[in-house]
Amino acid sequence: MSGAIHSREREMPGGKSMEIVRVDDAATWDGFVASTPGAAVCHRWGWRHVFDDVLGHECVYLAARDPGGSLLAVIPLVVVRSALFGRYVVSVPFLNYGGAVGRDDGRAALVTAAVEETRRRRADLLELRGRGQESPGIPTVYRRVTVVLPLPQSADALFDGFPAKLRSQIRRPQKEGLTTRFGPDQIGPFYEVFARNMRDLGTPVLSRRFFEAIGRQFPESADVGVVYAGSRPVAAGFGFRWAGEFEMTWASSIREFNRSAPNMLLYWAFIARAIEAGLTAFNFGRCTPGGGTHRFKRQWGAVDEPLPWGQWTSRGVAAMPEPVGPVFRAATSVWSRLPLGFTRWVGPRLARLLP
Repeated sequence: MSGAIHSREREMPGGKSMEIVRVDDAATWDGFVASTPGAAVCHRWGWRHVFDDVLGHECVYLAARDPGGSLLAVIPLVVVRSALFGRYVVSVPFLNYGGAVGRDDGRAALVTAAVEETRRRRADLLELRGRGQESPGIPTVYRRVTVVLPLPQSADALFDGFPAKLRSQIRRPQKEGLTTRFGPDQIGPFYEVFARNMRDLGTPVLSRRFFEAIGRQFPESADVGVVYAGSRPVAAGFGFRWAGEFEMTWASSIREFNRSAPNMLLYWAFIARAIEAGLTAFNFGRCTPGGGTHRFKRQWGAVDEPLPWGQWTSRGVAAMPEPVGPVFRAATSVWSRLPLGFTRWVGPRLARLLP
């Protein structure tokens, strides 16, 4: 672990000081994350390799520690620089969580330190993606929710409790002979589906290297599943097991197969797999309230969990502008009609700059 950054210290109860330090030791960091309530897989050290080695973003992993050297709280910061989109400090980009976790006074000190880092770098925005608790001292926005389904001990019990329409939608792809495969060897087929779907949505796609690096860094947590119609992958998901929960972080399906509902089989296969593994919750991942994706997730009986994302900017704007308006819609429409090979080549160069 390195020394204090700019010799920053904060007062603790009893007149003692806490030190804000830059952590450079994976074992120390991951040991604290594994034992801290509220920490997520997004906080783990291995993401530094993904963000730095694959995406080229600078990582600043900070901790608050007491005079005895024990960690009180941690926060992973990632600096995203773009001549086109500006400069952001995010905890953490491309994922749903990652704000400061640990003791309250340590968290408060780290949020202050994150603001100072943002000022020093003249970044346009600091965004701390919290879950369950706000980032103290900066504005909070609630533009996203995650949708969570408590899991029983039996997949049969859960299935039998679903509405008849939902059970029928799950059975349809099974009756049509669609099958599901899981494992790290499914990253390639997953990416085939994911890249196609992102192009169809008019959105640049992250690189295949990004997902391969995640698989290498988190082999015990990452889980990849693909639904096949014969030999063709038609729906795919990529998510993480952590603290008794599975979260579906990325999921896609091929539109021309919508009639067979492969996405219903995909989610059901992941849910049944989570129950078999003894997990107690299935997290459908973040979405915008009221949209079609939100309604899809709610139909399973899952409940909303608002996500408190802390945002700070020196300009006094509390939220990153949403991508809306005629220019955005026109760009999306054009992108969705480009050749798939072109979008898979150019897309990752753009997507890495869109936290």
